[in-house]
Amino acid sequence: MRVSYFHTPERVPSGSMAAAAVVIDVLRATSTMAWALHNGAEAVQAFANLDELNAAAAAWPQQLCLRAGERGGSRLEGFDLGNSPLAVTAEIVAGKRIFVSTTNGTRALDRVQTAPLLVTAALVNRSAVAKRLLQQAPETVWVVGSGWEGDYSLEDSLAAGALAAALLGQGGMDLKTIAANDELCAAHALWSHWQHQPEQALRLASHGQRLERLGDHDADFACCAAVDSLEVVPQQSEPGVLKSS
Repeated sequence: MRVSYFHTPERVPSGSMAAAAVVIDVLRATSTMAWALHNGAEAVQAFANLDELNAAAAAWPQQLCLRAGERGGSRLEGFDLGNSPLAVTAEIVAGKRIFVSTTNGTRALDRVQTAPLLVTAALVNRSAVAKRLLQQAPETVWVVGSGWEGDYSLEDSLAAGALAAALLGQGGMDLKTIAANDELCAAHALWSHWQHQPEQALRLASHGQRLERLGDHDADFACCAAVDSLEVVPQQSEPGVLKSS
């Protein structure tokens, strides 16, 4: 297995695709997706385009439909949910499909939608994702950070490094064996530095500071920094649709 890390979807090579792709958006899309599926959501369907989201949601049975929208860290007006892992409780999401669009995470999913195996990861489920990759043993893996509007994000690279560490720990390999680019090595080094203080790293990140300016997100930070708190692996079952696996 050879693993590459791209810190934004814009960095993903065009004209080819890896055997597996892992999309990361720690603050907060892939953390929220994992919690939604853990709490019984039927599926999470991701959209980069809001018009397409609204059209698909309108065609779904309304009693089984929730719309989740976020831009700039805030919930979109008129949507049922924003982008908080705390909001997707079992009482709200169980049995329902969540139609979601976020500032960054859903763009990253759209970029690697054609990967034969596509999963999402965050700190909360990084060991479960590592286990799935080792079970499937794809020859090439692209780990894609969502970044922030095309720029590097510290928190996504932290999670990419955490995933690499889990792969090494579970697979008995060394970093030189699996790393296909320097970006993965750098992400692993970042995780090695912050692994005992992940929440502090999330708060240091520019997007973490942005969330702090928007209001009290202490519970979101704690939730997103809770490493290996879930066993769920959101996996694409059809284009744009993620289900628990």
